Amino acid sequence: MNKVFLTLSFFMGLVVLASNYLVQFPIKYYGLEQLLTYGAFSYPIAFLITDLANRSYGKIAARKIVYFGFVIGIGFTLFFSTSFDDLISVRIAIGSGSAFLVAQLLDVQVFDKLRKKKWFIAPLTSSIVGSTVDTFLFFSISFYATGVPWITLSLGDLAVKIFVALVMLIPFRLLLGTLKPV
Repeated sequence: MNKVFLTLSFFMGLVVLASNYLVQFPIKYYGLEQLLTYGAFSYPIAFLITDLANRSYGKIAARKIVYFGFVIGIGFTLFFSTSFDDLISVRIAIGSGSAFLVAQLLDVQVFDKLRKKKWFIAPLTSSIVGSTVDTFLFFSISFYATGVPWITLSLGDLAVKIFVALVMLIPFRLLLGTLKPV
């Protein structure tokens, strides 16, 4: 499990880095700049990683991947995409770390409670609950009182995350067979 554990943790860190970078860029097409950032499309992959680890290796391993992914992701974010001269950039790093830990650990708990239900119930429910908490915690910490329209951005972000959570059921189901179950 060490190789799989390190691989999942590394990918978790990359997802956090990509999402923290991409959230700084609103989608400027079709009038979506007040509603959506590119980070909404990458971040739900973190829930896929957590849920696959939880289903295959259990909640303790999933928590460890969250912690390692957090360290890797925040380290990458601080090194590659945080400008310490820019308060919003620093707030994004703080908001991301806080929201990531809370939402991912909540995802692990919700998934574990629902793991005996039909195969799609646990990953879908835990991802929606985790995405909701993550979105509002992240956007409020990162953008409250900055002039950034964080409420509309968070609503648009959450809508995409829920859609992506539905789509992520496909790779979740397909990848289940590649990991050795508990």
